[in-house]
Amino acid sequence: MIPAAQEATAALLRALAGRPPIETHISAVFVGADTVWKLRKAVRLPFLDFTGIAERRRTALRELELNAPHAPGLYRDVVPVVRRPDGALALGGEGEAIDWVVRMARVPEGDFLDAVAARGGLDDGLLDGLGDAVAAYHAAAPVVAEDEFAAQTRMTEGNLRSARAAGLSAEEVAAWESAMRAELARRADWLRGRAAAGFVRRGHGDLHLGNLCLWRGRPVPFDAVEFDEAIATGDVAYDLAFLLMDLEHRAGRPVANRVLCRYVARTGDWALVAGLPLFLAQKAMVRAHVEAARGHRAEATAYLALSLGYLRPPPPVVVAVGGLMGTGKTTLARALAPALGPAPGALVLRSDEVRKRRRGVAPEQRLPADAYAEAESRAVFAELNRAVAETAAAGHAAIADATWLDPAHRRAVAAAAGAVRFLGVWLEAPLPVLEARIAARHGDASDATVAVLRRAAQSAQRPADWLVVDASDGARALATVRDALGENAC
Repeated sequence: MIPAAQEATAALLRALAGRPPIETHISAVFVGADTVWKLRKAVRLPFLDFTGIAERRRTALRELELNAPHAPGLYRDVVPVVRRPDGALALGGEGEAIDWVVRMARVPEGDFLDAVAARGGLDDGLLDGLGDAVAAYHAAAPVVAEDEFAAQTRMTEGNLRSARAAGLSAEEVAAWESAMRAELARRADWLRGRAAAGFVRRGHGDLHLGNLCLWRGRPVPFDAVEFDEAIATGDVAYDLAFLLMDLEHRAGRPVANRVLCRYVARTGDWALVAGLPLFLAQKAMVRAHVEAARGHRAEATAYLALSLGYLRPPPPVVVAVGGLMGTGKTTLARALAPALGPAPGALVLRSDEVRKRRRGVAPEQRLPADAYAEAESRAVFAELNRAVAETAAAGHAAIADATWLDPAHRRAVAAAAGAVRFLGVWLEAPLPVLEARIAARHGDASDATVAVLRRAAQSAQRPADWLVVDASDGARALATVRDALGENAC
């Protein structure tokens, strides 16, 4: 409900839009044919106070400052609502400013990513673009000196108070508290180490699918939290976790896994997986008590179960998928990943993506021949094995996707798994099948050509201690590997 003191402003904006606003508890959004006007409500809530016009103006300008760089043209400006000398209200121009409005371009309703998810439109290209967008957002976010352990402890206390006030199951909330406090204690040094390394940043703060949209053909974040720096500040993995949790809840674990893997492919921040059980559980608990407070008991129960599940992760496993070019290593890895280890599934670590990241280019960009020199390839495999070792040591599952033609590389990746169960998978298929697959490729991180395949085929030898799988039929190959993994493929 719009406060009485703002009814005249609302009437002006309603006339401009030609329809009633879309309201939240803190704003009224008036959607016109081409333009959107966002009015902050003059309300006081536990986490903000918009009753003063100065604060409404400040946060409107802060919203523009935060969001405009990431979606050029979507955010236009901040304009005053003025009272003209004749007493009439107008948007801009001469007169006393009685309110402030953020002016934006209109986005079609179907282009918000929650709507895209609802209609099943989150395809692989869009998910990769989403991972790219969040990675770029975090790369540009300023580093903040903050004790992330203390921040997560405060978040836990706040979640517990809200969960109890909302009437969530006392038994399940108690179980959540016990598991969360244990996870916090386990990750205290890690959280502080991440902060010292610069991973605590002024992020988005509310990064769910409803705050992402398609703009000029690509996914972009918008509506970052502008009224409270503390809410929007934290480990980048905590910011990402809201999106991963929302993707899993709305569209299933495979789509969340795809975004996680793409984000890590672009950033190289595989270490973030150590904090995912903690971060995902916090975000899901927020949604649980918010939905409970709204009276949506079924949704609240689902989110609470999701949150508890994140704090009870299954054991990790390391799988290395090798074979000649075109055997379907990446296809198999991506199909396996969502069912392996803690949410949202195994981290797929591709040598092709490591190589591209080392050159500072997108995975799909082709590299010159010198990027495949022996010294560079040694560095690529050293980084890949380091990622496997650190992921496994953190308690997360990993799938190492490379040719693994060199026996020394195979021994190294097996050793990288440490105490975690390791399975080496070697894919094979007739050469004509592989040639046809490579010839049909487009938009992939692999730069391999048919000529490269033929040279590799002359010397490649299957490893005696890896599971050898016929990859001519992808579905059958996947079933074979899942059978071999047994209980690790949940």
